[in-house]
Amino acid sequence: MFENLSDRLSSSLRNVTGKARLTEDNIQETLREVRMALLEADVALPVVKQFVESIKHRAVGQDVAKSLSPGQEFLKIVQGELETVMGSANEALDLTTAPPAVILVAGLQGAGKTTSVAKLARLLKERDKKSVTVVSADVYRPAAIKQLETLASEVGVDFFPSDSSQKPVDIAKAAIDHAKIKFSDVLIVDTAGRLAIDDDMMQEITELNATIKPIETLFVVDAMTGQDAANTAKAFGEALPLTGVILTKVDADTRGGAALSVRAITGKPIKFLGVGEKTTALDPFHPDRLASRILGMGDVMSLIEEVEQKVDKKKAERLARKIKKGKKFDLEDFRDQLQQMNNMGGITGMLDKLPGMGNMAKMAQQNLDMKMFRTMEVMIDSMTVKERRNPEIIVGSRKRRITMGSGTQVQDLNRLLKQHKQMQKMMKKMKGGGMEKMMRGMGGMMPPGGGAGGPGGMPF
Repeated sequence: MFENLSDRLSSSLRNVTGKARLTEDNIQETLREVRMALLEADVALPVVKQFVESIKHRAVGQDVAKSLSPGQEFLKIVQGELETVMGSANEALDLTTAPPAVILVAGLQGAGKTTSVAKLARLLKERDKKSVTVVSADVYRPAAIKQLETLASEVGVDFFPSDSSQKPVDIAKAAIDHAKIKFSDVLIVDTAGRLAIDDDMMQEITELNATIKPIETLFVVDAMTGQDAANTAKAFGEALPLTGVILTKVDADTRGGAALSVRAITGKPIKFLGVGEKTTALDPFHPDRLASRILGMGDVMSLIEEVEQKVDKKKAERLARKIKKGKKFDLEDFRDQLQQMNNMGGITGMLDKLPGMGNMAKMAQQNLDMKMFRTMEVMIDSMTVKERRNPEIIVGSRKRRITMGSGTQVQDLNRLLKQHKQMQKMMKKMKGGGMEKMMRGMGGMMPPGGGAGGPGGMPF
């Protein structure tokens, strides 16, 4: 995400590298390019003006720290201002109240509100170990009620039923009573969206908010709408006592204007980012980490947290024990590795968070067919248990049966078997002596040129 802004800023900031001192003259051109980069990213004009002025004020005349080059010093200043604009630090949900803690979720139609409710419910359940009830007060779209019921079942939280004949206020009151009986820690109330802001909508949601007095009122907004997102959030903020914003579709937003504008225009913190369609794709918003990623410096902390939360530790430990005992790394193990990587957002999702690897993530995205990982899983699923555990027996008629069953070609299967063999060799190295050998083996994991079928051929 934010590839365009990241590229432009990184390019601009190279201009001050090598200078002995930061002066108005030698940063003027860089500041002009930073301003253009932000405007092209659809950052709101008042935010751009304040941002550039703040950088100029902090940078001009500063002696470069002894351990840093001027470019690094300037980069440090820009990073600090990015963090300030976006809110300095993560602001968590405030759930310190007698249960159930009520969270009201508002937003325009199509912003991803109902999906965000399910994502938030899952996050609270799995990360914070809260018992959660969800309810839909969207009486204008019966499909929205059904959608939330389906999503609640998927994420494993309690769903309180409602129907379009009821009033939103009555639904919310009944849901609170239900949540108390169920001893739910949190109740999340989904509300009706509209295609545009209108007086009736605002009056209804204002009345609902005043009646149920939620401890958190979150506004869901589509990052793809750029500075319009910030303006819409401001309009809602004037009608409702908003406590925070959920910015959705961030994974598809290459500009980043909304993330940089929302806090400055509304005064409300961005609390979560929606980074995909899956119910696991909701990340707490950390301005410092995002600033680091925008400037091409990676986000190792988020990567570590993702590994902690999304990697199946039991499977990982089982594989480690298996390899240590000298047992074979088979195709079932290989499929597990593909699934684990997919849970982490694929190879591009991981590379994007590593310092200096943003360009490699982009190359991987351009050169790889990301459906390939799913195709590999389908091929492995088309094999018998015996074949998965003994890949060497997959020849002749077995290959034809597997490819027919998976809708693939024999060359696809040959590539999969070759890539598995490469991974198997690397696992053997790990058995004999730890991390050093494994890191040397990593050299063979990326095919030359980023292509999917090159020698050395891991799937990524």
